[in-house]
Amino acid sequence: MSAQPRPSTLTAAETAEPRAGDIALPLWIIVLLFLLLYWGVVYFDQYSGGFSPEVYMPCRSTAELAMYQPPAGAPEFAGGKTVYENVCGLCHGTDGMGKPGQAPPFVNSEWALGNPNRMIRIPLAGLTGPIQVAGQQYNLAMPAMGAALPDDDLAAVLTYIRQSWGNKASAVTPEQVKAVRAEIGNRTQPWTAEQLNAIQ
Repeated sequence: MSAQPRPSTLTAAETAEPRAGDIALPLWIIVLLFLLLYWGVVYFDQYSGGFSPEVYMPCRSTAELAMYQPPAGAPEFAGGKTVYENVCGLCHGTDGMGKPGQAPPFVNSEWALGNPNRMIRIPLAGLTGPIQVAGQQYNLAMPAMGAALPDDDLAAVLTYIRQSWGNKASAVTPEQVKAVRAEIGNRTQPWTAEQLNAIQ
């Protein structure tokens, strides 16, 4: 004897496919989402796009910060920046501010802004003994970091130093470097500040 199917006891609502309904969102959730969105906009406005003293110290404005940025454009200037960061930046700082007790600054330095014939001699033969830079006394021994650099690279890095961080001095040419290199010959003795000051 075959079994008879049992009649279904489920209602039509229970057997219907599930679908999204029109349930009202509580008002407190809408208010909370609006307050979070408002707080996020205020937060990003204060801490992302504008001028923040914590980020740009010691500059007091974006205009002052822009003044200390190196000029853009010339490829030799970009090459000078690369050489500076690889050879000079470790001691003198990538910002040109130097390191207390270790290396003097280049920013507003009378040595960086002064006679290029003096400045060229320092990386070619080194520097030893006391020297006053930007009103501070340093007693250091700098090796001849630029002696092995080609004239083009040394000229580029010296130009970068003389025209970055707000410095406004003339560029140094490869011809000037070549002339000074020929003038000092195979000098291995580091310069003193007194000897450099005697150079016109």
